Amino acid sequence: MLVPSIFSNDLFDNFFNDAYKPAENLIHSANSRNLMNTDIKEYEDKYELDIELPGYDKKDVTASLKEGYLIVEAERHTDDKIEENNGKYIRKECFTGKCQRRFYVGEQVTQDDIHAAFTNGILSLTVPKIKEQPKVEENKYIDIN
Repeated sequence: MLVPSIFSNDLFDNFFNDAYKPAENLIHSANSRNLMNTDIKEYEDKYELDIELPGYDKKDVTASLKEGYLIVEAERHTDDKIEENNGKYIRKECFTGKCQRRFYVGEQVTQDDIHAAFTNGILSLTVPKIKEQPKVEENKYIDIN
């Protein structure tokens, strides 16, 4: 017989409990195990990143470049409106909300250098390797009157 746990208000926590995740606050868990998993391949002249975003639409995913960081964000919304005949959730483990990954690509990389495609829940990004040019120290003289 299922009885409510003394540590939770949910009757089904003991039945559906996942040993790897805490039972509380699964909806907004930022540490979800399978969130934005990324494969990175290195070539002589570029990097290829494949980021898993299952269940996301292309319109929900953004990629930007700021101060040398490639920032990938994805946001998923759920319809909280429940009609009488549709029932209600007794447990909800699918991630809803906003998630983000950041990758340092260097300050020489521009937005035009990065190519992106979104197919079947996979965001593929191609980032060129740009070798940092050593800064040449310039002598700046001050006029002395």
